[in-house]
Amino acid sequence: MPSTIDWPDRYRPDRTPVHVRNEIVVAAPPERVWAWLVRAPLWPTWYPNSQNVRILAGNEPTLRRGTEFAWRTFGVGIRSTVLEFQPPARIAWNAFGLGVDAYHAWLIEPVAGGTRILTEETQYGWAARMSAAIFPARMRKFHQVWLEELGRKALAGLPPG
Repeated sequence: MPSTIDWPDRYRPDRTPVHVRNEIVVAAPPERVWAWLVRAPLWPTWYPNSQNVRILAGNEPTLRRGTEFAWRTFGVGIRSTVLEFQPPARIAWNAFGLGVDAYHAWLIEPVAGGTRILTEETQYGWAARMSAAIFPARMRKFHQVWLEELGRKALAGLPPG
């Protein structure tokens, strides 16, 4: 049976006004998928809905448990902290910005012929509710792009450095 997200109680999908789930299977090993996903400063080079990703402390170029990072997505400045980190299988972070309080989780697991990548996000906040009402498929669409581009990068090899 496939794994599921370990939701903090506050962010469970049945408690939040916004919930999006996307999933894909790619023909690349989980370790390569993981390597690209945790290299957050590289996201803007392959995921068009991320900009200015900066790890806020230290010189480490990869996300780890407790890593704080700032970035822009959907035109909003976001500050996040990695709350769950189990390489190469699970990572999740919170996301706070103007009118947004979110939790974004990822599962990466081996399957026959490659890797299943699942991402889910739940959100609170006036901006999150407004965006979901005005552009109901927008987050699902961009998360699908994120998954597809992550799969392409993993198929091509490991990230630089």
